[in-house]
Amino acid sequence: MSKYVIALDAMGGDHAPESTVEGALRALRKYDDVRILLAGPEDRLRELTASATDVSDRLGYLNATEVIGMDEAPMLAVRKKKDSSLVVAMNAVREGQAGAVVSAGSTGAILAGGMFKVGRIPGIERPALAPVIPGLKKHFMLIDAGANVDCQPKYLLQFGLMGSVYMQQMMDVPTPKVGLVNIGAEAEKGDKLTREAYELMQAQSEYSFAGNCEARDIFTEDFDVVVADGFAGNIILKHTEGLAKALFAMIKEEMMGSLRTKIGGALAMPAFRKVKRRMDYNAVGGAPLLGVNGAVVKAHGSSGGEAIENALRQARRMLEGDVVGKIRAGLSGLGEE
Repeated sequence: MSKYVIALDAMGGDHAPESTVEGALRALRKYDDVRILLAGPEDRLRELTASATDVSDRLGYLNATEVIGMDEAPMLAVRKKKDSSLVVAMNAVREGQAGAVVSAGSTGAILAGGMFKVGRIPGIERPALAPVIPGLKKHFMLIDAGANVDCQPKYLLQFGLMGSVYMQQMMDVPTPKVGLVNIGAEAEKGDKLTREAYELMQAQSEYSFAGNCEARDIFTEDFDVVVADGFAGNIILKHTEGLAKALFAMIKEEMMGSLRTKIGGALAMPAFRKVKRRMDYNAVGGAPLLGVNGAVVKAHGSSGGEAIENALRQARRMLEGDVVGKIRAGLSGLGEE
C-alpha cells in the first residue's frame, strides 16, 4: 500500500491531459511510495496510461465528465460543476481518499475548491496562495500572492506562521526569517493594517519575525518568508514576472546590436542559461495553497510533464513533512485554537 496518495486534476492546464498524464507517470517512476488518482474522463485516461504497466498498480482513476475552464467564474463553476475534474479531485481529499491534490487549472477555482471543498484548517481565518520565488542567493516565499485582497492583521499573523512552517519542512530552512511588506523598515511605518500586523507578529514566539521588508529588499537574503496582503502580494508577483521578461528582452536586444556584443553574448551564454534555469517554474513545481486541510498545489497553467512531476513531488513532500499538522500545532502557540 502506497504511503502518499495524491489526486491529480488530469484535465487542468493548457496541455492536459497529455502533460498531466506524462507528469504523473514520471512521478510514479521516481517515487515508489506514491499512488496517484487521475481525475478526468476515465476511458480517455486509461487510453493514455495503457502502456504504463510498470506503475499501473499505483494508478487510480476518479471519473469526471466536466472541466472548469479558465474563463469561468470560479466560485460559480466549483458550485455548479460538481462532476468537474478539479472538484472530483478536491472531494477525494475531503473524503480521505487522498492526502493531496495537484492542479494546473484555474487559480480562482483552485482557491474556491480548496476553501469550500477541502476546507480550512480549524483556526485558520483565510488560506493563502504562497509561491516560492528565486531570490538573489536563495529562494523565498511570498504569502499571500492573491487569494485575499482584503485582509485583517490576524490574517497576516497567520500567513507568517504558515510560510515559516512550509520553509522549514520543504526548503530545509532551520529558522525562517519572516518579513512584513511595508513602505519602510521602521515599526511605525505603513497603514493601519501593517502597523497592527507588525505588533501582532512581533509579540508572538512561534516563528522568527525579522521586521518590515521594503520592496527593494524582497529579493535579498534578509528574508525567507515575505508576508503581504493578497492585493500587494499579487502586484509584487506580477511586477516581478513583467520586469524579468522586460530585462531579458532588453539584454537580448542589446547583445544583438553589434558584432562585439554578439561575441560577448555568446561568451556569456552559459551564465544566462543558469539564470534562466533558476527562474524556471518547471523546476519549482507550483504554488501551495496553505491553510487548508490537505496539501494543495497550484501548478502553472502551461505546465508540461516536468512541471507536473515537480508539482507532484512538492505535494509528496508536503505530506511527508506533515505541513498541515505542523501549521495546526503552531496555531495553538498563536492562541488561535
